[in-house]
Amino acid sequence: METNIVLVGFSGAGKSTLGKLTAPLLGLRFVDLDYYIEQKLQYKVPQLFSQFGELVFRKSEYEALQELLDDEGQLIAVGGGAPCYAQAMELILEQSFSVYVKLSEAALVERLANSRKPRPLTKDLTHEELEAYVRETLKKRAPFYERAHLVVSGEGITPEILAETIRSEWQK
Repeated sequence: METNIVLVGFSGAGKSTLGKLTAPLLGLRFVDLDYYIEQKLQYKVPQLFSQFGELVFRKSEYEALQELLDDEGQLIAVGGGAPCYAQAMELILEQSFSVYVKLSEAALVERLANSRKPRPLTKDLTHEELEAYVRETLKKRAPFYERAHLVVSGEGITPEILAETIRSEWQK
């Protein structure tokens, strides 16, 4: 059995919420990759984006993911773009049990539009721009996400039930 679980999916899919619920059920330590990067680099994610650009952030994100996957006993929630950079998805597939938390475009737009968490790639978009961003970005990212070991729908289901689904699949 893999000793790490990695949650992948679009920004706003609920990976962090689900991770915080699921990790204790499995006796794993929860790690939010964005928070880990912020602690390591002493910059908030929005600052990293604005001061250094997305490419520098993605490189930092990939390096942090490599570090975390060298350890064991963790449930890691990664940022929406993390699996799509360099060989990140291959790394995730080889060194963890991966779970794609899948939501429809409409659900993602609604969650992002109502999010209180600042998200660097969507914070200044109008509703129409947000819809276009989600549609186009999901089209590019979905092929990476779909490679996960397990795909779960995050719509119309409680995080608690999703956590139980992940637990039962991981323990098979």
